[in-house]
Amino acid sequence: MRYDLEFFVCCCRSFLGPPNSGNGDYYELLGIDGSASPDEIKRAYKKQSLQLHPDKLAQRGVTITPELQAQFTRMKEAYETLSDPYKRETYDAIGERGLKWTEEPFSIDPQELAHNFATSSVYDRMKIFLIFVLAAVAVLILPILICWHVDHGDRGLWLATLIPLWLWNGLIIFYYSRLILLGPITRPDSIPEAEWVDPFPMEKRIMSLVNHLLLVAFEFLIALKVDNLIAAPWSVLFSPVIVFEMLHLIKKWPLARMRVVTVADLETALGKPFAQFTVLEKELIAKRYSVVSSTDCPEYELANKLRAKARHDIVKSLCRLLFMALLLYQLDVVNSNANWWFIFTPFWFMAAAMCYSNYQAFDAVQRFAMERDPTLFGMASEDPVMQYGTMQDEENQNTATLPLTEQEKEELKAKILQSTGKLVATCCSQCFVLVLVLLFVGKLQGAGYSSFWIISPFLLFATFTLCCLGFAIFGVTEVSTDGVDFDMAYSYMQDNESTQQQTVYVPTPSETIIVTPTATTTVAESSTAIRLAIIPDSAAVVPDTDATPLIEKHHSKSQDEIQGLD
Repeated sequence: MRYDLEFFVCCCRSFLGPPNSGNGDYYELLGIDGSASPDEIKRAYKKQSLQLHPDKLAQRGVTITPELQAQFTRMKEAYETLSDPYKRETYDAIGERGLKWTEEPFSIDPQELAHNFATSSVYDRMKIFLIFVLAAVAVLILPILICWHVDHGDRGLWLATLIPLWLWNGLIIFYYSRLILLGPITRPDSIPEAEWVDPFPMEKRIMSLVNHLLLVAFEFLIALKVDNLIAAPWSVLFSPVIVFEMLHLIKKWPLARMRVVTVADLETALGKPFAQFTVLEKELIAKRYSVVSSTDCPEYELANKLRAKARHDIVKSLCRLLFMALLLYQLDVVNSNANWWFIFTPFWFMAAAMCYSNYQAFDAVQRFAMERDPTLFGMASEDPVMQYGTMQDEENQNTATLPLTEQEKEELKAKILQSTGKLVATCCSQCFVLVLVLLFVGKLQGAGYSSFWIISPFLLFATFTLCCLGFAIFGVTEVSTDGVDFDMAYSYMQDNESTQQQTVYVPTPSETIIVTPTATTTVAESSTAIRLAIIPDSAAVVPDTDATPLIEKHHSKSQDEIQGLD
């Protein structure tokens, strides 16, 4: 069986339900068994065609019904599937429903998926749960082995402890090598040659492989050093990762220094229209500037984001280089009495810089939104009197701010929410990283706690996630709706609500009425309202139409009593 089919069967068997339930097996439709050869399938199809083809039935005087046409169509579909070796293997593995879902993923009915999963066996659900368990083990096995080696593996070799890391590196190197061996991607016929851009340029593929090989070389040299298999100084061992950081800086430096200009700026600077620029001028401009049509277009905002991201990456690289310089000074020069809190100073600075830069971006978005629409923050009133009072001042201004449309207001709100979410996410992630670094530095400084405390947040998160997934996978069952009519219950609720809205309580003559005049403004254009506290002996319920005369009668009686009190 193909690997993709094995994975599909392992993951999705619980969503497929019983194979070919209620539709008839393709082999039965052709009158053959599962081991039939291609020639036997072809002969069976010809035989069934002579019996079920509409023309043959018409010759025999049989009335063609929709059922007979559907039977012939289904038999033909069975032949087309079984005559194709690829489709036949897929059908044998996952059935008709699975075959249709692989060919047309958007034809999947979510309700049918939920029903099939709710009625699936524990064995099929166990396979899904084991996939998540294996994924968690694959991610956490390396840090667990490292912590165990630090606490209990003084006699072991780090080269053996890091076997999961070598396996991961081998898979990544194989992936990058395959990308290079694939060669340039062929241009699709639907895309013109002038517009075609290779999504994975060969230069980018080669550089990705080189960068990863540098990291692998650094990891291997460090493992040899801590196992006392080589005696080279630490500065030599760190040379691959230093080269890696320098290549990263060289790549990001032009993008960080890039200037974003508009076409109008270039035309003003060169004194001629953009269409008259020579090829050499356009090439020089493309190397130094990012040209956009205007400052309001999406490309302008995207270019600024790319430049800001490149600058952030440069700051991170510089912090890592500074950290490596301090670390190498400690390992090669001092080699004792290390103050690891000072050596990790670049990490504290980098975390603070990232939080501050995101706060600046958040503050800039807020100030921009406040200038465009002050009412969004409750700092301006839309009172027509105030607007009339400031109308004269607005007319005297040279540049008046036009009112924003609802769509522009929604875009402003979306930008504010996006910047707020990014700020919160950055601060939370940096706090999480700082907790891990603090635990790691404390262990280096000589703390007595176990190394597993350093990775405890990951272990707790993985445990909690697996528990939730286990409850969700094994706890889903199909709810029986026998004896429950949701439509009737909903109809009863609607009738009950309408009855409550159409009835009022009307006081009877035997009720005591306490009248308290209050000066409150009502919606019904009256400046004085009367609050009635009714203490009923009994209450009569009548519809709104019948209650109007009684209410007017009691209202007039109450008015007479009030005048008597006055």
